[in-house]
Amino acid sequence: MLKYLLFILAISSVANAQEQHKEWLTGVRDTSYNSQRDFRNNLKKYPFIKLVSEQQMPSVTEKRNLTYVNLGKRSLLIDAFIPKVKNKTAAILIIHGGGWRSGDRSQHIPLAQHLAAKGVASFTVEYRLSTEALYPASVFDVKSAVRWLKANAKKFNVDTNKIALLGFSSGGHLASLVGVTENVEKLEGDIGNIKYSSKVNAVIDIDGTLSFVHPASSEAQNINTNKNGASAMWLGYAGNERLDVWKEASPFTYANENKVPFLFLNSSVERMHAGRDDFKKLMDNKGIYTEIVSFKDSPHSFCLYQPWFDLTVNHITAFVEKVFK
Repeated sequence: MLKYLLFILAISSVANAQEQHKEWLTGVRDTSYNSQRDFRNNLKKYPFIKLVSEQQMPSVTEKRNLTYVNLGKRSLLIDAFIPKVKNKTAAILIIHGGGWRSGDRSQHIPLAQHLAAKGVASFTVEYRLSTEALYPASVFDVKSAVRWLKANAKKFNVDTNKIALLGFSSGGHLASLVGVTENVEKLEGDIGNIKYSSKVNAVIDIDGTLSFVHPASSEAQNINTNKNGASAMWLGYAGNERLDVWKEASPFTYANENKVPFLFLNSSVERMHAGRDDFKKLMDNKGIYTEIVSFKDSPHSFCLYQPWFDLTVNHITAFVEKVFK
């Protein structure tokens, strides 16, 4: 706890003039994280797992490689999976993991397909990774995707009052951060259709951290080391630099202002859950529905595999039905 107090006190004493480490922008896509490689690694400890593959559903219309925002010569893409129903549906924007640096939206196409088959329009979102653009670029991207969905709600038969963000790992962090910063002008950005709000109505966080400065976070525990992990490479600052920004980029920082329900789907990797229990206590006190589901003896990427995939889909759809009834 003393280390944590020193960490927080240091936030107010760090010079704000320090620039982000632009030299960390390699411009080369990091392909180190993907579903197949993760599957091979997890087979060593979990030989019974099965990676869920894409499967076209008769009750779902798919539209892939749509552009949701143009950034000069760069277009950001999104895939749509729409239930074939007449009534407007709830929608989920799905944000992939990979340490803000690797991975891609195709990882969650099976999840989007199954959620759409359950009646929830689902969209897999691309965003700029940290080899291309540092914080807060990816936050702006996700908020732009929310605005794009609202602007195209009629086309996709979506109820704009029933939009949820879902993310896995670093994507879970992004989903949470976007979900709790509706009125934080610094994190809004000015890309995409800005006449629409970036407000969402619920968040589903799958093993994404809520805080870089909570005592249980690996960042707070390693503040005095020289190691710059994925979070540092995304923020553009080493662990002992611009600690005010580390706090600013932590969803837990905005917990007192949060108004949207949360579902946490968690593995048995406890370091990924920094701030979660404290967040739930605050939400319980505010009367905001917050649910935690933990899967015993499961890998960080449990949501990609059976026997947890179907359970994940069921918990998500039950949550959506509950909060959007």
